[in-house]
Amino acid sequence: MSTPISLTPYPTLRNEREYPFCPGCGHGSVLDSLNEALVRLELAPHEVVIVSDIGCSGLSDQYFTTSAFHGLHGRSITYATGIKLSRPELNVIVIMGDGGTGIGGAHLLAAARRNIGITVLVLNNFNFGMTGGQHSTTTPVGFVTPTTPGGNLENPLDICATVGVNGAAYAYRGTNFDADIADRMAEGIATAGFALLDVWDLCTAYFVPNNKFSRRKIDQTMEALGLDSGVLYQRERPEFAVEYRRQAADHNAGLQVEVVEPAPAPRLERRFHFVVAGSAGGRVRSAARLVAAAAMQAGWWSAQRDDYPITVKTGPSVSEVIVSPEEINYSGIDRPDVLVIVSEDGLGKSAAFLENMTGDGTVCLAAGLPLPATAAQLYTIDPAASDPPIARASRALAMVGHAVARTGVVPFDTFKDVAGQGAFGAKNLDLIAAGVALTEI
Repeated sequence: MSTPISLTPYPTLRNEREYPFCPGCGHGSVLDSLNEALVRLELAPHEVVIVSDIGCSGLSDQYFTTSAFHGLHGRSITYATGIKLSRPELNVIVIMGDGGTGIGGAHLLAAARRNIGITVLVLNNFNFGMTGGQHSTTTPVGFVTPTTPGGNLENPLDICATVGVNGAAYAYRGTNFDADIADRMAEGIATAGFALLDVWDLCTAYFVPNNKFSRRKIDQTMEALGLDSGVLYQRERPEFAVEYRRQAADHNAGLQVEVVEPAPAPRLERRFHFVVAGSAGGRVRSAARLVAAAAMQAGWWSAQRDDYPITVKTGPSVSEVIVSPEEINYSGIDRPDVLVIVSEDGLGKSAAFLENMTGDGTVCLAAGLPLPATAAQLYTIDPAASDPPIARASRALAMVGHAVARTGVVPFDTFKDVAGQGAFGAKNLDLIAAGVALTEI
C-alpha cells in the first residue's frame, strides 16, 4: 500500500547543495526519493536524524536540513541504534553502501534481531565505488572488478533475506529506477521496527564500464540470482527501544528517584554559547559539564557537545555548552560568547572560534600562550601564579570558575552549588575559589 501524498509545512528537507556524485550514478535519485518520502510523512527537520557511513553514500547526510551523524565504515547502524535508544521519538535513518553493509555485517544482524526502530537504506552498487571499484559482499558471481579480474568467485550476500530471517520488521529490494521507491521508503520509515531497503543502482565510474552494466542488466542480474524484488518481509514485532524502556520501568518501579528542583534564577533573555578548549586529560569536559548542569539547576535549557581524541591523555579537548531559555534543537556553536583557552592544544583548536567572535564576546586565555588575533575582548590569567600553583590537570575548572564569575553565563552561586556535590565537591570548590582569586593580566 502506498503512502499518500499530503501537504506539509516542509516542502523539502533537501538543502541547496548540489550532489557530488559521478554522472549517471544512482545515488542522487535515491536521495531525491528519500526527500520525497520524508515530505510525504510530514516530518520536520528536527524529527529526523540521518546517520551516514563511509563511501560515496557517506556523503549523503550533508544534503539534508535534518540532524546528522557521520561515523566509521560499517558502524553507522551502531550509532543509529544508540540514537534511537536515547531518543526513541526520532526517525533515525541510516544511509550506507554495500561495502559498509558487509564490513558491519554483525551490526546488521544485531539490529534485525533486536528489531530496533531504525530504517537502513543500502545504496547497493556491487562494489567499493569510492576506493577504486573493488568487489564487495554483494558483487555477483563472475563480475569483474580490480580485485576480481577473472570474475568474482564469491556468492553475493542476500541482504534482505539476511535481515528477514533474523527478525526484521520490514525488508524491501528494488532499484533506484522503481517508480514506487519513495512510497516504499515512506513505508519503511513509518514501520515501528527495523526496516531495510536494498536499493540497487549504477556505479558509472567502475562497475558499469568493467561489466558493461546497465539499467536493463540490473533487472536481469536480479532474476538470474533468483532474488525477488518488492516488499519481501513485513511483520509486526515489539520494537526494541519501546520494550527496553518498558522492562526498565518495571525493574526500577521500586527505586527512589531524587528530583532536583530548579533553584530561583533570573529570567534568561537569550541563548549563550560557552566553549572550553584545552588538552585531553585536563578535565575539560567535566568542567564544562558543571556549567551545563548549573544552567539546568537554574531552570534553563542546556546542551553539551564534546570533541576529543581517542588517545584520551594527549591531544586537544574541546567542550561546547549552550545555555538557552528555549529548547535546543541544534547543539553546534560557530561563535562563542565566552571562550576559555586552557592550553596550547586548546588554542590550536580555537582558530575558527576566534575568527568568528565579535567585540561582545569574551576570551579567557591561560598565561604563557601566544595572544591570538580576535575581535573579542581578551584577558589573561595565570593558574601557575596561584598559591599553591594549580596543577595542569585542574586548570580547566579553575579557569571556568573565573570565567563564570566574571561573565555570569550561569548564576555563580548555582554553579558552586552544583560543583560542590559528590565525592569531588570539596576539591571542586577549592579550585573554583583559587580560579576566582586569580588576577587578570
